[in-house]
Amino acid sequence: MIINKRSEIIFLYDVKRCNPNGDPMDANRPRIDEETGKCLVTDVRLKRTIRDYLYNKGYHGKTGEANYKGDIFIRDEDEKPVTGLERSSAYKDKDDFINKFIDVRLFGGVSAAKKKSFNLTGPVQFGMGSTLHEVKENFIKGTGAFATKPGAAQRTFREEYNISYGLIGFHGVINENAAQHTKLTNEDVEELMEGIWNGTKNLLTRSKKGHMPRLLVKINYGTPNFFIGDLVERLQLTLNEGKKEESIEDVSDYVLDTSVLNACLAKYGDKIESIEVIQDDRLRLSAPIQKEG
Repeated sequence: MIINKRSEIIFLYDVKRCNPNGDPMDANRPRIDEETGKCLVTDVRLKRTIRDYLYNKGYHGKTGEANYKGDIFIRDEDEKPVTGLERSSAYKDKDDFINKFIDVRLFGGVSAAKKKSFNLTGPVQFGMGSTLHEVKENFIKGTGAFATKPGAAQRTFREEYNISYGLIGFHGVINENAAQHTKLTNEDVEELMEGIWNGTKNLLTRSKKGHMPRLLVKINYGTPNFFIGDLVERLQLTLNEGKKEESIEDVSDYVLDTSVLNACLAKYGDKIESIEVIQDDRLRLSAPIQKEG
């Protein structure tokens, strides 16, 4: 069934000794805000995590395989990047575009192919992710696996950047009005939530290993066209004695203060239908998330 009620999402995950989202225009360094010292992660990075997870789950477009569930519009083919025009051969028309691709139903999509020109705004929108604290950036030098040239004794050198630790927060909204155009279903949203959590946990490449989901909250509203907003900003860290923000090394170094968030949820409780919470057992909260609408 197509969703007809609005929801908000809070997603917190942490990273340790890795680069959560390198900037290709700045030597692939972590995106760190100069004013706050906080590390930033684009919504594009989170959406890629979700798409990759769903692709491996069966949304790969290979209709002959037993686990086939559908397709992903924005993806590589045969492990090579392709253009939108090339991907246009995978669908016939607007209805096929919507029905075939789960990421179109979730995030929207643009088709500019001849006789297939349409633009769909995605029901699921995320803002820029940011750490809840100042981070420490590290610059690492090392040697590569190969020699600099044939017969040479010296190996190549490599340089890379990472952050020591970061608790990253994302805020998202699922818009029931846009969902009517992309035909987003409750089942699609369940896949989204699974992809957020398990997709992040399964980031096991060399540059991304060290990601761990810590908290996922979905607030379902009963009042049309209403949402609270700024939910991540209502969370704060209470650091262990002797710890500073930039010296955090592990999730055990702080308690997540949920008092302001819970007060806000209580204030708008008459507009909330239900609250779903997934919490990692290592994350300490000052109080459980208010689950009653």
